[in-house]
Order: sequence, then structure tokens, then C-alpha cells
Amino acid sequence: MRQPRRSRALASLLAALLPALAFAQSEPGPYARMAFLRPHDGDTVDFEAGYIRHLEHHRQAKDAWTWYGWSIWAGERQRWFVYATFGHSAASLDQPVPPAEDERDNVANVTPHAEFTGNGLYLYLPAISRGTGTPQQASRLELTTVELKPGAESAFEAALRGGQSALTGEALWYRMLAGGCVPRYVRLRPRASLSAILDGAGEQALPESADGLVSRVSVEILTLRPTLSYGLPPAR
Repeated sequence: MRQPRRSRALASLLAALLPALAFAQSEPGPYARMAFLRPHDGDTVDFEAGYIRHLEHHRQAKDAWTWYGWSIWAGERQRWFVYATFGHSAASLDQPVPPAEDERDNVANVTPHAEFTGNGLYLYLPAISRGTGTPQQASRLELTTVELKPGAESAFEAALRGGQSALTGEALWYRMLAGGCVPRYVRLRPRASLSAILDGAGEQALPESADGLVSRVSVEILTLRPTLSYGLPPAR
């Protein structure tokens, strides 16, 4: 009689823990992860097929996170792939899908066809942004990466705060916390089309007061890949 009782007790414990785990995975917060993959030359078709299989692993693992997938259309990293997840609390970042299983699936389906080139952790900055911290689902995305001179973070954010009220479209700023040389910031501007990005070029420029603080700026245009994304919210 002891074994059935133990089984029932274990089942009850799991039933109590699973909702808490799902909540921890989806609990909202200001943190984001962004990462880059470089498909091997001539291997793009197999890479995309392998990545779709990897997303199916996330689905079977009941991943509560949303994963965006973009291809870089214009920029020095043309044809690279960007994947990202947004709106996490610090606690939720401790609760991804089981890491060992996720790594095994990556090795089986993704790494034969691509190179992992970077993975960063970012903090959303609402005081200098316009939006919620999770980008809208849009066909195009302008990705601006800004590298600052050492110690310029406070002055740079103050310069951007001065122009925040003038923003007319979604513009999301993030400060990189880990994953490369700092200080580094990225801005995401989701737009419905390439022409919408070009028509908003006036908002692209950084304020003149930030000129002496910046060491390098790059601007790339990305294309959303719904089939290479997971759990996207409905388009707005």
C-alpha cells in the first residue's frame, strides 16, 4: 500500500508545483535576451528546417516564453539570424526549459548548420522609450546598436530622456547588462514596412548632445520570420 500512496503524494506535489513554474516562466519584468546565429554558407535551408525542429522541442516542453525570430536583411551581418525573448523578471530567467535537454536538441538540430555568435542580457529602459518593452509583431524591425565611451551611460540616458516626449512611433531602448563590451545600448523600432522605416528616418538620429558620448553606431534592418518564431502575440 505504501507505493501507491507515495505515487499519489508525488503527483499531488507536481500538480502544485507546475502552475508555479509556469508563472515563474511567464512572470513579466524588464529583462530581455537577444542572441545571434550565423548560418553556414549554403546551409540556410537546412538551418531553418533544424531551427523549426528546435522550436517544436520548446513546444513539447511547454515553454511559456515567447521567442521572436528575425533575419538580418540589411547590415554588415546580412543573412544572420536573431532570436530574442522579452518581458522577463529576474526570477523567470532562472526558469527556462530544462537547459540540458535544450542543449541536446540544439546540438542535434541547430549547431550542425550555424554558429552561435553572441548572447546578451538586456534591461528595458521605459524612461527613454515609447512602448511596452515587448516589440509589436511587425514585418520589419530597425535594430540600432550604440557603443559608448566608458562612463558615459548616465549622460547618454539623460540626453535621450530629453527627446522621449517627441517620439511618435514605437522605439524601445535596452541597456546591455552582459554579453559583450559595455557600455552598449540597442534600440528596436518595429515597423510595418521598409518605407515606414525610411519615412521615420528623422527619429533615427541620436540627439546632438549625445555626439561626444558615442564611439560607434550601427543600424540594421531585420525581417520578422513568423515560422522561425514561437508563441508570438497577435499582430496589433
